[in-house]
Amino acid sequence: MARRRFFVPQVRRGVAELTGDEADHLVRVLRAEVGQVYEISDNENLYLAEVEVARKSQVTFKVLEELPLPLAEAEIILVAALIKFDRFEWIVEKATELGVTEIRPFEATRTERGLAQAAAKRKQRWEKIAHEASQQARRTRLPLIAEASSFSEAVTTGATVKLMLDESSETAIWKCLPETRTLTDRVALLLGPEGGWTEEERKSAQAAEWRSCSLGGTVLRAETAAAAGIAVVRAAWLV
Repeated sequence: MARRRFFVPQVRRGVAELTGDEADHLVRVLRAEVGQVYEISDNENLYLAEVEVARKSQVTFKVLEELPLPLAEAEIILVAALIKFDRFEWIVEKATELGVTEIRPFEATRTERGLAQAAAKRKQRWEKIAHEASQQARRTRLPLIAEASSFSEAVTTGATVKLMLDESSETAIWKCLPETRTLTDRVALLLGPEGGWTEEERKSAQAAEWRSCSLGGTVLRAETAAAAGIAVVRAAWLV
């Protein structure tokens, strides 16, 4: 069975510390005790570490050794239109489990009114969800959750492969993938709102060199399309 993995703010002189709610959860719920060995990440490197202190408000780890990092994978950026926050939280969780590098929320034309304004207050919660999902998925690094932006900002990206998920497209997503794929690629997925894309948004995305593609003949909820699209891309870049 794989060891549990936790993120720590930093590792200094071979010591790392968790405090507050995270320490409380580790001690009360996960029953961490002095002498137990876990894996920890400072969001850059990975370590094997032993618990030296375990109490309600503080857990201290002593690094035993630095562990090799997993093999690099292509970057996946999810550029996602804001949807109802309970469903957007599901997107954040599953996208994190599936290995995305970054999540960029944006306001689309058909984004429900008020969501963009409220997104700033939700960012901290999304980061917490991503943090927990990263530990569960045994990631080495946390995904970046960007500030919510406009559509015009969202379609401007430095990605090398840009895929726009669109239910009206007749081109299967696998046909939009480049024949030659490398681990240095940066792949962006553009996900629309619950009401779908407008024709103006489709034209703007096309002008910005996004390729319109389909996940099949059924109409998917935004959160389902996000998970399906990421899974296809991740599998395609397992080279």
